Amino acid sequence: MKHAILGAGAVGGLIGTALASLGEEVIVVVRPETLAGYPESLLLERPQGPISAPARAVAALAEPVDVLWIGTKHYNLQPAIAEVHSLSTCVVPLLNGVDHMQVLRAHFGRDRVVPASIAVEAERTAPGRFLQRSLFVRLTIASAGEPLLGAIARRLGDCDITCRFEPNEQTLLWNKLCFLGPLALTTSASGMNKGELFADAGWKNKLITAIAEFCDVANASGAEVDPSYLLAFLNGLQITIRTSMQKDLAAGHEIELEALSGPVIRGGERYGIDVSATKGLVEDIKKKIAER
Repeated sequence: MKHAILGAGAVGGLIGTALASLGEEVIVVVRPETLAGYPESLLLERPQGPISAPARAVAALAEPVDVLWIGTKHYNLQPAIAEVHSLSTCVVPLLNGVDHMQVLRAHFGRDRVVPASIAVEAERTAPGRFLQRSLFVRLTIASAGEPLLGAIARRLGDCDITCRFEPNEQTLLWNKLCFLGPLALTTSASGMNKGELFADAGWKNKLITAIAEFCDVANASGAEVDPSYLLAFLNGLQITIRTSMQKDLAAGHEIELEALSGPVIRGGERYGIDVSATKGLVEDIKKKIAER
């Protein structure tokens, strides 16, 4: 199969490197100013050992592919998809949040877009160079994509990527948001990693309350999300984990605050659900941004 990676940051680069290492043809769409010096092979450093494989870089996607994987930040989505000038059989977004689905289906067509989510702590260290910090990579894809993506999902297991298919799209999208959103907001507002957060009773309570608020809105939106499962999963994570929002905020970069909190705040208003803890965390983060 032929794959294209739109948004070769931490997530897109990880998926692209894994696919290329399996012998799949991989095209990486990069910014025009980085094209000339972009490496001819991708490298992913992992706890299990590095993997590297060749991939072709282009500034715009002008040829059809079987799968277009989108790993951009939400605020870069519109300019990124403007660089796609051909139709893909399947479009698989790996963005955070839920709002991107409407944008992508309006652009590419409803049936062509297959929602997915990925759980991993990873970074882009240089063009074409990526670092996986977490011991796990969990990829969840909507069941509508299984006929086309089932075989490659099974092969990704050879790269220690656990894949599964989820029949409920709302559950797929909200499950990650209900896990990542509260953790990103509390780690960013506090400046703590996961271990420090859990050791502080006040901040841990804010995290637990935010998880409950996210799950209440998710379930009112048609998802089936269990807050006790999310808490158990968080308890099992490495204590040193820091979220990408937290890292971006500390570095002075733009952050995905709207993508991770907006659906919950708007959902709280729509369904009459108290989301005051989430609103408080958002205000704390906005103050940090204003003070930079």
